Amino acid sequence: MKLVIQRARSANVKVNDKIVGKIGLGMVVFTAIESTDNETTIKKIVQKLLKLRIFSADDGKMNLNVQNIDGGILLISQFTLSANLNNGNRPSFNTGIEPEAAKKLFEHFVVEMQKAHHKVAQGIFAADMKVLIDNDGPATFLINIE
Repeated sequence: MKLVIQRARSANVKVNDKIVGKIGLGMVVFTAIESTDNETTIKKIVQKLLKLRIFSADDGKMNLNVQNIDGGILLISQFTLSANLNNGNRPSFNTGIEPEAAKKLFEHFVVEMQKAHHKVAQGIFAADMKVLIDNDGPATFLINIE
């Protein structure tokens, strides 16, 4: 599973010009489900995201997590994160997972995150989404769970 996390002052995702998910202060999590991922991977990443100290405390140091700031989490499915760009000029998606299996795991990820945190929004799996992020920092982080 590959994730790109962006700390945001606010963010929203639109599908067909309609906002389908939005948050205020919090994190936007772009997520690629890969062939080695399963429900155990989801459980690990939910806990990791909740404990990730990427928000600044009063002293300016990143010591707070999303729960400490009562922030939101916007989950966006993004299979292109699994692209291999090392050979040639066209991305290879050989580490990806078939769309139905990826959708099932992404939906499980959303449910588990909603159980663990009260401010969770999401995009629509496999939709043409327009994501607007007021990036805070900017602060962007990469997690690669294998």
